[in-house]
Amino acid sequence: MTTVRLPEAVEPLAFLLGVWVGEGRGAYPTIDDFTYGEESTFVCPGKPVVAYRQQTWVPPGGPPAHSEVGFLRPVPGAVELVLALPSGVVEVSQGTLTATRLELVTLTVVTTPTAKPVREVRRVYERNGDVLSTRLDMAAVDQPLACHCQSELRRAT
Repeated sequence: MTTVRLPEAVEPLAFLLGVWVGEGRGAYPTIDDFTYGEESTFVCPGKPVVAYRQQTWVPPGGPPAHSEVGFLRPVPGAVELVLALPSGVVEVSQGTLTATRLELVTLTVVTTPTAKPVREVRRVYERNGDVLSTRLDMAAVDQPLACHCQSELRRAT
């Protein structure tokens, strides 16, 4: 069996690679508080990017709740994120990587004519040992930037 070497540009993001599963909680001024199950997958397809896919569901084992797909792109001095959501939202973000903490802030959010208006998103992914913590702050539907979702995930593979 041949092992493919991780592209050098992706090596700082290696702490994210794998499938992560866990639970989270969310809140926002316009909706009721909620809990969710989450699976997030980070893989390197052999090019200097990390493919990302996240899906959530209503626990326990309930219907799908949310999903998103995109790519993390390591560039000199930063990390870019290009992300698409089935709700009609596309995010382009840029951020900083410090050891095992990635912080991203939107540069641009584009929505389809039928999507809810989203102005800004901030994301944090931080690994501490076997736990990947995530946080998503959002400014949408005429609300100021506020914490929307937080999760704690453990590596499944």
